[in-house]
Amino acid sequence: MNRVISIESIKVACKNCSLGSLCLPMGLTPPDVEKLEKIIKRNRPLHRNDHLFRENDSFSSLFVVKTGTIKTYLPREDGGEQVLGFHLPGEIIGLDAIQDERHTCSAKVLETSAVCELPFGQLEELAQVIPSLQHQMFKLLSKEIAEEGKMLTLLGKKNAEERLASFLASLSCRFKRRGFSATDFYLSMSRNEIGNYLGLAVETVSRLFTRFQEEGVVRVDRKHIELLDQDRLEAVAKGSLCARTSESNSA
Repeated sequence: MNRVISIESIKVACKNCSLGSLCLPMGLTPPDVEKLEKIIKRNRPLHRNDHLFRENDSFSSLFVVKTGTIKTYLPREDGGEQVLGFHLPGEIIGLDAIQDERHTCSAKVLETSAVCELPFGQLEELAQVIPSLQHQMFKLLSKEIAEEGKMLTLLGKKNAEERLASFLASLSCRFKRRGFSATDFYLSMSRNEIGNYLGLAVETVSRLFTRFQEEGVVRVDRKHIELLDQDRLEAVAKGSLCARTSESNSA
């Protein structure tokens, strides 16, 4: 679903931004917020298939998603893509490039989006006078490592049903943190992109969506998803319940 974003909507200052609690360091004082605001670049809206950066581009900035969704991926030799992640409002992109000063993946816009750009050199200088900024960077890097570990577990130990359930449960949690509905949302990514990310064939993803709907776990209308039974979804994600559990077994 393409969302129209006006220029005015991306000029909101950090202190008035609803995402501030997600991407600003805890305990940052108003004067420190103003210092941070001075280095942030708020660029024009980005449109579907625009790139923030491509693999091997030189690194100069981190990006915070303000609105929309952005996909990170690795181009494959056959011309396809290996999807690495989907980034929602309040999430930071580009941390992978800090060490070698080159991006190790590409970042593509999935729907009309806006980002806040943080020039890394200026961010480093600011961190020297605002200690909480450096602490926040450590936390973000730690989170990135933890997420990679979760993804490896997801692909290595869970079956197809558990992978899709985990993906939907994760999106639900992330939307909730951003003040959006945890049970009613749109998927900006295609079934093919979801399958690519989860290591599943697109046919498997479509079949599982149909199964979950038949079992009363979700309601699906193209990209519109409504979670009808979150407890059941989370149980499937954890591997403690199969979506096909027979009602007769509990009789």
